[in-house]
Amino acid sequence: MSQERIHLKGITWDHSRGFTSIVAASQRFHELNPNVEITWEKRSLQAFADEPINELAKRYDLLIIDHPWAGFAARTGVIVKLSDYISEEFLQDQANNSVGKSHISYCFDGYQSALAIDAATPVAASRPDLISDLPKTWDELVEFAKGGKVAIPGIPQDTLMSFYMVCCNLGEDVASTKEYFISKEIGLKGLELLRNLGQYIDKECYDFNPIKVYEAMTRGDKYAYSPFAYGYTNYSRKGYARKFLKFHDMVELNGEKLITTLGGTGLAISADCKHKEIAAKFAEYTASPATQKSVFFDNGGQPGHRQAWLDTHTNYMTTDYFKDTLPALDRAFLRPRYHGHMFFQDNSGAPIREYMMNGGNPQKVLDKLNELYKKSLEL
Repeated sequence: MSQERIHLKGITWDHSRGFTSIVAASQRFHELNPNVEITWEKRSLQAFADEPINELAKRYDLLIIDHPWAGFAARTGVIVKLSDYISEEFLQDQANNSVGKSHISYCFDGYQSALAIDAATPVAASRPDLISDLPKTWDELVEFAKGGKVAIPGIPQDTLMSFYMVCCNLGEDVASTKEYFISKEIGLKGLELLRNLGQYIDKECYDFNPIKVYEAMTRGDKYAYSPFAYGYTNYSRKGYARKFLKFHDMVELNGEKLITTLGGTGLAISADCKHKEIAAKFAEYTASPATQKSVFFDNGGQPGHRQAWLDTHTNYMTTDYFKDTLPALDRAFLRPRYHGHMFFQDNSGAPIREYMMNGGNPQKVLDKLNELYKKSLEL
């Protein structure tokens, strides 16, 4: 008797790291399970960060999601609770082998909404052929930026993540109280730090996301160093880009290396999926250490399993990208994930970007952040 033909549809994001890796894993899963076909569509990086997952869950069985959606997923139930379909043993292995807080980032109030198949945080990158003496402190970074050789991702989403970063290094996490988003003292200091650097950053960078930073660094020779942009191991692989990038840990601020804001992606299953058990098997296959170290990585992926970050093969192919940046991942800040935070994230980066780029009144920026934060708590 022939097996039922099963077709699952997935949505991911438009880069080799997000697309070819999951397509390759899906093809191999199909070869192991010939009755299961998985096809993927892709969307822009900005749409990945912005588009509501409840709308996507109506159209797709499998979703690559951003962890700030975890609170929304737990409250609405539009994403499957994975512990209903995946064994406790497997989930515990994922937790034990998490890169930083990647695994727990998709768990909100005990609701595990995704598996961390990809791990990332902002890290430093350089063109070794253009720069050998890297800045070691924030002050050295600002001084080096005066030469016009520093690129950062300056779109609103990324400047917000940079604000979280400097606040962490100043000793206070954002959104730690319902009274305000960040204290006045730390908030103003953080904004001033960003402005001090931002005034020396080329205006075109304020339209860059991390991918555009790395494309600019590898396609041309204008930029030699990026101090903090979400890492992409692809650019440290031979032949991927015109020029090779070497990735590093961060400069120091306030006596310790920068505490950047955790990113990465998770593989989730829609509550509307009609074949949840099969979808869960695919999720297990993709998140397993064997797949993460081989098929997933070899086709452009940036694994989320710790064994892949410590693996000899993955590090050899990327000039130790994983080993060199792992400390940054392990100390990365887990951004807020409460139900209304996506509203705040979508709206609060723009005033920070404007101030970082053009200056102005930092108190007004801080007032706007607190106003948006209080609105977000009401959602």
